[in-house]
Amino acid sequence: MSDEIETLLRRLERARAKRQPWESTYQECYDYAVPGRTSFFERGQGQVSPDVFDETAVVATPEFASRIQAGLMPNYARWAELAAGSDVDPAEVGEINKALEKVTDYVFEILQASNLAQEANECLIDTAVGTACLEVNEGDAVNPVVFTAVPLPELLIDTGPDDKIDTYMRSRKVRLSHIETAYPGSVIPPELKRKIASEKDKETDPLVDVVLCIYRDWKKPTETNELRVFLPAHKEIIRKATLSGTGSNPYIGWRWSKVAGEAWGRGPLFNCLAAVRTANLVVQLTLENAEMAIAGVYTAEDDGVVSVDNIRLVPGTIIPVAPGSAGLQQVGGAGDFNVGQLILGDMRNNIKKALFNETLGSPDTTPMSATEVAQRMADLSRQIGSAFGRLQVEFVNRVLQRVIFILKKRGLIELPTVNGREVKIVATSPLSQAQAVEDINAVDSWLGLVGRHYGPQMVNLYTDGAQVAEYTAKKFGVPERLRRDEKGRAQLAQQISTIQQGGESLGPEIPGAGPGIGA
Repeated sequence: MSDEIETLLRRLERARAKRQPWESTYQECYDYAVPGRTSFFERGQGQVSPDVFDETAVVATPEFASRIQAGLMPNYARWAELAAGSDVDPAEVGEINKALEKVTDYVFEILQASNLAQEANECLIDTAVGTACLEVNEGDAVNPVVFTAVPLPELLIDTGPDDKIDTYMRSRKVRLSHIETAYPGSVIPPELKRKIASEKDKETDPLVDVVLCIYRDWKKPTETNELRVFLPAHKEIIRKATLSGTGSNPYIGWRWSKVAGEAWGRGPLFNCLAAVRTANLVVQLTLENAEMAIAGVYTAEDDGVVSVDNIRLVPGTIIPVAPGSAGLQQVGGAGDFNVGQLILGDMRNNIKKALFNETLGSPDTTPMSATEVAQRMADLSRQIGSAFGRLQVEFVNRVLQRVIFILKKRGLIELPTVNGREVKIVATSPLSQAQAVEDINAVDSWLGLVGRHYGPQMVNLYTDGAQVAEYTAKKFGVPERLRRDEKGRAQLAQQISTIQQGGESLGPEIPGAGPGIGA
């Protein structure tokens, strides 16, 4: 047995040891919010998931995933763009941004035709628990990029020296005949195939434990990942590969939030699990109390006439009793259980609040104004500010980097390195625009304040109108091709000045000038 397979097995055991403390809590989150989901444990006879009596978490969790998806990467919308980075010559930024807009349009055309929306929604349900992983692989000519949500029970992760996820392992059972298809490039020695088949002679095509491991090689100055596919039970490596470049790693993992030193994340469902448990228990007790109220509890004198074994409490039943016998007597309840409704209401509100399901309030109340809706959406952006930043860096940016890497590899686009210096990713999703709106409102409020107190002349004195327009255009996400560059503005200003000196009226005959300019 080689040293490398020993190292891989140690990595596997270390990753399993890191996940083990989280498994029971994660499984409980799934049991109450996504019942029937693949379990972390192999449940035997009599080991079943708890009964779900309260559906608040079951309904709120998909709503959370849909709300975050709509705010982070809405369907059929451009939720990010590529722009010139800090290393680009300022004189060339405009032209480069126009070229990058075409690349951005093509990238999002590919994304909108792919299965990203479906798979991302599944991953965001896992994000409610705390940790999620998306696999992005190269497809065919029709679908160049294919996305796959990785089930958490199959996922093992570890962190590197920067406390970020640098090791991904996916452990699953695969049919022997499917391994080389499921893992392209893998080769199983014929003698090992015969050995596996002989060990499980009762099955013609046995299931085999296969682990795909991708880990970062920190000895290389640029991003380099080593890929290994191995059979842990047989201590055999069946594929080796080196993945180089930003976006070369097909596995993208992220956390909603985390505590320093932890590899696995904590999501809103994880944090409100106590409320989910309490709500479920209160509903269970309420139903049991309702059953007692409907059926009742009775006593009967044992006088030899009334046979409790033959009594059936159904409408129209006549139960004979001896003269003078008290017969059946109902036992009253211990007390009023309405207090359970108060507790249940509080717990349900806590669950909905934790999963951000009450941003716009109840639809049964008085409709809110547009200003109030905008303020509540901005408040949502502030509430998930830290989580949004983590999702943007660990999830959204890496999805784009991976898609760009695949498209460049296939020769479909030409683009410099997306590293933030040559080409950077700018978020334009609804949640990211909430902060941009606040920045725009701050500028607008300041201009209005100066204008009201000191007059419009002072506004013109203290501000550069062209720079203000450029700043707000960037904040609003106005495409570069719709804005004049500095050279074009100078030419138009010169034409306007020439016409004004000649006493002619300004109109649409000026190239590129709209009606009413200068009026």
